[in-house]
Amino acid sequence: MKLLSVNTGRPRPNPWKGLSSTGIDKRPVTGPVAVTAPGPKGTGAVGLAGDRVYDVKHHGGSDQAVYAYAREDLDGWQAELGRPLPDGVFGENLTTLGIDVNGALIGERWRIGAEVVLEVSCPRIPCGTFQGWLGRDGWIKRFTRAALPGAYLRVIEPGEIRAGDPVEVVHRPDHDVTVALVFRAMTLEGELLPRLLAADALPEEEKELVRRRTSG
Repeated sequence: MKLLSVNTGRPRPNPWKGLSSTGIDKRPVTGPVAVTAPGPKGTGAVGLAGDRVYDVKHHGGSDQAVYAYAREDLDGWQAELGRPLPDGVFGENLTTLGIDVNGALIGERWRIGAEVVLEVSCPRIPCGTFQGWLGRDGWIKRFTRAALPGAYLRVIEPGEIRAGDPVEVVHRPDHDVTVALVFRAMTLEGELLPRLLAADALPEEEKELVRRRTSG
């Protein structure tokens, strides 16, 4: 299990969401990249030095500090879409190899390289920027049906990472709430929502959403 690439964004216009810019255009970088906890959502800060988000209401902050997507899943989409999908094209900070990102448990911890420890927090929910960036009508529905969302992670121990670093799962919590399960529950399979509260590490924002949707 390792990092194939570490990707940071370059700002570009965002005509798909009515914002001046988007950071979805992420490209692999060479050399070490500093990883730190960005603090609360609302500032645009994320976990990787040299990167940021521009939709500060919906993205960024400690629970969405780093976004990981598996190269194996990119390869599957590449074959299905019939076009090259380079590392970073889904807006992911980390393109991984050998890790079941969508099967990771909420609260699972990964050690990357010698210093950094990240904790799986929640799935990525697709938005209009993602669909516009890929230029595919109906992409949000297609991505949602596949339930391969990739994982957001929070920073537990800061440090530096780089492409080629090994990834080790150092903790798996005692529940069965995976990234894919949370995504399915929050999109097309609402009957799964009650299961999500077994994951203590699920962000408070998502827990409150579960409570609201199941309170009736």
